[in-house]
Amino acid sequence: MKFGISTFITDEGIRPAALGRAVEERGFDMLLIAEHTHIPVERRTPYPGGGELPGMYYRTLDPFVALSAAASVTERLMLGTGIALVAQRDPIITAKEVASLDLVSDGRAVFGIGVGWNREEMENHGTDASTRGRLVDERLRAIRKLWSEERAEFHGEFVNFDPVYSWPKPVQRPHLPIYVGGGQAAFPRVAEFGDAWLANGVPPDDLGPQISRMRELAGRDVAVTVYAASDDPKDIEGYAGIGVERVLFYLPTQPEAETTAYLDRLAAVAAGFTGH
Repeated sequence: MKFGISTFITDEGIRPAALGRAVEERGFDMLLIAEHTHIPVERRTPYPGGGELPGMYYRTLDPFVALSAAASVTERLMLGTGIALVAQRDPIITAKEVASLDLVSDGRAVFGIGVGWNREEMENHGTDASTRGRLVDERLRAIRKLWSEERAEFHGEFVNFDPVYSWPKPVQRPHLPIYVGGGQAAFPRVAEFGDAWLANGVPPDDLGPQISRMRELAGRDVAVTVYAASDDPKDIEGYAGIGVERVLFYLPTQPEAETTAYLDRLAAVAAGFTGH
């Protein structure tokens, strides 16, 4: 099993380049970071984790700027979004941003995607929350066309453009990996687009049956990465036992000294399973 890191990068925590270097130096193979463009002052949507919305949600850096900084000081670390809020993103710009990250990182980009939960945030982007699932699926189809075709064209319910040229194309072939986040409602999206299912912090006992249902629907052996995974050795053993490919430990957003100390502890936990 592989080990990586999931976190929020903000203006109050460790800088992205220092974080990327620290994560790679400790033997982790992937860094996925969260995205929120903004948080509306008046919010009706409850925080899925319960209670008050944590402060880091208000202060996230643009993920592709941050990941490019991390790419510039690393050589092996896979870098991606966990998750990019496709319901809030123009597909033409997003296709270029992700492909550009793949280029500047020499083929290490991962496009972690999801629908999102904050209705007021997506409404500020002109997105109707009631149709956001269909919107995301259509934007993903358009993005894949922009990545793969010299003269890309798309005509759908939400996305519409005549033939266009769009470069760069992703370095990775046959295509840049898409990690689909979300619960069981996202399984059809995993089936259509997913190189992996990005399960968000699901305990091993609950995750096993969900993996079976997801793979049955997909009709193939889709890899599973657990985002914000527990670092309890018993949970890690549980994930290994149900065939999880990778766990991404959750890293709190803190200044550099506190972050590197926390990473040292997580690396020691991982080393107990991999020897890295």
